[in-house]
Amino acid sequence: MKLSHSLALTLPFVSSWAVAADLSVKFELPQLQVAEYHKPYVAIWIEKGDGAVASNLAVLYDVKKKDNAGEKWIKDLRTWWRKGGKDVKLPLDGVSGATKAAGSHSMNFAGATDKLPAGDYKLVVEAAREAGGRELVRVPFTLPAKGKLAANASGKEELGAVSIAVQ
Repeated sequence: MKLSHSLALTLPFVSSWAVAADLSVKFELPQLQVAEYHKPYVAIWIEKGDGAVASNLAVLYDVKKKDNAGEKWIKDLRTWWRKGGKDVKLPLDGVSGATKAAGSHSMNFAGATDKLPAGDYKLVVEAAREAGGRELVRVPFTLPAKGKLAANASGKEELGAVSIAVQ
């Protein structure tokens, strides 16, 4: 699945721009042994060094629910919601998508770092389930990437392994 990115905030003009690159994100949604399992809502974004949102990459929720009822639970992605999700009009073109079942998933974001200035960033993946838990995983990385950049981290309950590759 290929999604384009959307800048959530206007970036300040900086003299040192990062080199154009494609970003690949892999994340695991573990199969939990619970009485009532719902596919988690997931938000994926890039944070600047100061914690502000640099770019929204994906917001996965029940986009096909009648009368946009799936948007009701978006605020359970609390960190993403507080950092700017409450200010966006859903669905975000090229960013919103359907929930994913348990398993390993890959998403590619062509040009996702093209307009980001050189510096330290974090890829953030947040997952929240109805009648379940919520978890956030941050994977630090630095731009510009010299050659291929790969980094990973892991969640404990709602998320498994999370990795990022920039080239």
